[in-house]
Amino acid sequence: MQFIQRQVASVLQDASRHFPAIVLTGPRRAGKTTLFRSLFPKARYILLEDPDIQGRVRSDPRAFLEELRPPVIFDEIQNTPELLGYVRTIIDLAPRRMGQWLFTGSQEAPLMRGISESMAGRAAILQLMPFSLQETNKVNLLHGGFPEVLARPRGRALWFASYLQTYLERDVRSIANVRDLATFRRFLALVASRHGQVLNRTDLAAPLGVSTPTVSEWLHILEITGQIHLVPPYFENFGKRLIKSPKVYIGDSGLACYLLGLTSQAEVERSPFLGALFEGMVASEILKGQINGGGRKELYYFRDQQGLEIDFLIPRPGTKLWLVEAKAAKTVRPAMAAPLFNLQRALSKRATRLLVVHRHSHTGLPTAAIAKGVEALDLEQFAGELSKMRNLK
Repeated sequence: MQFIQRQVASVLQDASRHFPAIVLTGPRRAGKTTLFRSLFPKARYILLEDPDIQGRVRSDPRAFLEELRPPVIFDEIQNTPELLGYVRTIIDLAPRRMGQWLFTGSQEAPLMRGISESMAGRAAILQLMPFSLQETNKVNLLHGGFPEVLARPRGRALWFASYLQTYLERDVRSIANVRDLATFRRFLALVASRHGQVLNRTDLAAPLGVSTPTVSEWLHILEITGQIHLVPPYFENFGKRLIKSPKVYIGDSGLACYLLGLTSQAEVERSPFLGALFEGMVASEILKGQINGGGRKELYYFRDQQGLEIDFLIPRPGTKLWLVEAKAAKTVRPAMAAPLFNLQRALSKRATRLLVVHRHSHTGLPTAAIAKGVEALDLEQFAGELSKMRNLK
């Protein structure tokens, strides 16, 4: 597959002019190493998963670093986090030398703790997710956005099987003492079956025969390794009782389809999970757009106990909000806008844009509006709007 420029590239290049170090986190195989090596071709590359390299770092870290001539790319820094303190010492000797130390990591929370302790103020911290539709139209429900799957779509099943095995044996084992990886694998498939639902930890614990605290710990592992998105509820004083648990989504639609046993686009079309899969893809596009602009993840859903539900609320400047309904249908109808109007009345003037996002139809004419004040956009058009939103930041 031809090299595709990543949206976060400009943010990374800017950060390299203002920070001595850059840390790029995100799921394993999302393209972090490829991006760094394309942006900084003269930097020396060191893979910290190599046992020999790990041994050298742990036996004499100062000698190891003194042999290097920056800039240097340290790949998978979570394997030798003790290196960060020694790099900080070198940075402090020449604090005006920017873009010299480049780190990738696949475990966000543990890595962030090390950085906050060792590299505070010295490192720009950014995140890379798999490809978004804003970056390439090759992204789709069945294959998701991982670069290697898009490059060789016929090998998707084997790739995801290998990916999960590597993920379980390397990331999961290194973060927590999970003794039974087979049960954790079943847990991951169970989470996929709850894709797009309000999180119920007890419901996940019972079929596996584990405790609710164990489920909470395992969800935390999935979140810090970039495998799931937890979308919190939007709280506002509406004078009504609201649902307070987050909704859970597998981060990559291709991985979700694999875990659900869906092997073809035809199976996806017939699947009872089609609506949830499409909703999750919309969520991922929103979050990827925010992350790729160097911003923080800000996405909410709304549901009250009277049954009013809106899939997504996106904060905008000046306390404004976009309200988004995700519909897997290719035919949009005015009734789809009803929940948007109901919440808009409660929000008064804060809801500045109402959108119904649907799947693209190759035969139907595009529908720009389905009701007064409500826009209907297919997912590709919505991705374009997200790009505009990022550029206007």
